[in-house]
Amino acid sequence: MDPQIAAAIAPLLGWAVHGGILTRRLATARRDPLTGLHTRAGWIARAEHCIRRHPQAAVLLVDLDHFKTLNDTHGHAAGDAALTATAHRLRTWCGGHGTAGRLGGDEFVAIVPQLAAVDLDALTAALHEPLPYDGLSLPLAASVGACRVAELPVPALTDALAAADAAMYAAKGRGRRGSRSFR
Repeated sequence: MDPQIAAAIAPLLGWAVHGGILTRRLATARRDPLTGLHTRAGWIARAEHCIRRHPQAAVLLVDLDHFKTLNDTHGHAAGDAALTATAHRLRTWCGGHGTAGRLGGDEFVAIVPQLAAVDLDALTAALHEPLPYDGLSLPLAASVGACRVAELPVPALTDALAAADAAMYAAKGRGRRGSRSFR
């Protein structure tokens, strides 16, 4: 190869490799390392896109009940297993229709194009299945709040998250282990 051509190609090749590395780092930063779900930033971008495309979209907030007790009683590895199982169950429930994310701690979020197309009771049941862990059966429980974006005065993600949060705390107030929709 001609040395002048090689000298011209070398910087371009270097920039291409650098661009690939940055792209991988950005993708990794938008995924929770424990659960593999989208992080807050990655999920918000997808959720806003979903709301623009699907006016009937619904936002769900999921909070594990009694997580601190489970973590304190059985250890952090058991807590991590509970978080991973919850993420898997939420991702499975969303299927190809929605997007799940982990906001942090034991709080998860999902958006689906239409709440009527999915079974909220099935999600609640899945989130309450015991977790086999180290020869034990750990009880899992979660409270779920849902908000149909179309029912808001302004279809904004921040308002949908606030309404889903209020619905989730209403579900917790009913003795936990349930779901509730914002009305």
